[in-house]
Amino acid sequence: MPANKKKPVLLSGGNPQIAKADGDEPVQEYIAAMPGWKRDVGKKLDELIEKTVPRVRKAVRWNSPFYGIEGRGWFLSIHCFTKYVKITFLNGSSLDPPPPVKSKHEDVWYFHIHEDDEIDEVQMADWIGQASDIPGEDLF
Repeated sequence: MPANKKKPVLLSGGNPQIAKADGDEPVQEYIAAMPGWKRDVGKKLDELIEKTVPRVRKAVRWNSPFYGIEGRGWFLSIHCFTKYVKITFLNGSSLDPPPPVKSKHEDVWYFHIHEDDEIDEVQMADWIGQASDIPGEDLF
């Protein structure tokens, strides 16, 4: 982080406060500000998303990194909570199998990663690939 730039404030649950912006830079700023073990989870997820979806578009909205496809909308976001990192699949109800945590929103499903969890990279890459192939949410 440049010397003239302040370290992001951590909001509730340790979620970094990052201004709304498009591109890889604000997403990397968010990941760098993720506290403790969550930073490694953020790095791993970001790398897995880039590897799985080489044409991925990135942005920060509502203090969360969003991933999408240009002209097709957003398919995934990440958010820090006190005890876990939440991966939001905006079209998770269309994934096979669906991620394990339902939302009150019909199409949205979640996957939570806790401190000592092993990430099943094969399953995660499969969900990411499926999600990126489905028209996403144009929330902005």
